[in-house]
Amino acid sequence: MPQTASSTSSTPKRKEASRPGRKPSPFRPSQAALRAAEEGRRNKAAAGSAPGKRGGPVFIDPPKLHKALADAGFGSRRELEEWILAGRVSVNGEPAHVGQRVGPDDRIRVNGKLVQLKFQQRLPRVLVYHKPEGEIVSRDDPAGRPSVFGRLPRLKNGRWISIGRLDFNSCGLLLFTNDGSLANRMMHPRYEIEREYAVRVLGEASPETIERLRQGVELEDGLASFSHISEAGGEGANHWYRVALAEGRNREVRRMFEAVGLTVSRLMRVRYGPVHLSPRLKRGQCRDLEPPEVQALLRLLPPGLKTTPRGGDGGAEPESIDDLPFGEEGERFDSPEE
Repeated sequence: MPQTASSTSSTPKRKEASRPGRKPSPFRPSQAALRAAEEGRRNKAAAGSAPGKRGGPVFIDPPKLHKALADAGFGSRRELEEWILAGRVSVNGEPAHVGQRVGPDDRIRVNGKLVQLKFQQRLPRVLVYHKPEGEIVSRDDPAGRPSVFGRLPRLKNGRWISIGRLDFNSCGLLLFTNDGSLANRMMHPRYEIEREYAVRVLGEASPETIERLRQGVELEDGLASFSHISEAGGEGANHWYRVALAEGRNREVRRMFEAVGLTVSRLMRVRYGPVHLSPRLKRGQCRDLEPPEVQALLRLLPPGLKTTPRGGDGGAEPESIDDLPFGEEGERFDSPEE
């Protein structure tokens, strides 16, 4: 169960007193995850700096080719667009096209000569929000209900993308980012990022029922199972359970309990991947992950797939959140504005 601020333990208080300036962090990677990340870094050091491997620099909003060349002093943007159309510029051995975006791993040649461009490395922003019941994860609601987006700080550029959803009557951890690629890596079923919930149900699940939920129950959209389920207290009519699953179908947790004859009376997300909900973050509050936390998160996530240029063949990562299936406890994801 999540710790409460009213804990009487003396040890945490002494620790806080000795480190008064340290900010609370919801980021608590497991020892196994840290060992896996360290092993990945060692493998990378041994194999070299091949592009696309975990732990490499992250660039959001990569620049368009003609802009990057113009910023490097090769000419005006309009002139460089004409060079690209004339076939004077290539990227990775292929003729460039107008509007193409490039990054530090691309080999760019102008008139056959390799050029070196400088790219600004920027970490994506990741926002942790403690959603209360009674808020909808949508910008547009015909019923006029309060939106989580009204609680978030304003961005100078771009917009916040919700990493998954929680429905109107659910609460707990919600993550937001300004980087669509990071959102894809954390939401897409391909990556199997685990979500953990504290669930209160009316009634008590028998050992046979718990085993059914662990092995899988049939829903209208296919088989669903918990990767972990354990009792977490409760008495009388209400019992608490901690459950985890590595996908986010619409209202999946509630429907799984309904399939075994139990009704969920409260649902709270306490973890999304390696990010935990801090007991110090009160309902309705949010905070940015610090840069070291974002870097640690990126190292622990599975590596994303590079998108192919527009007009290329399949196999690319979805470019829009709207290309993804349904999110946890909600409806379709909002697609980011272009």
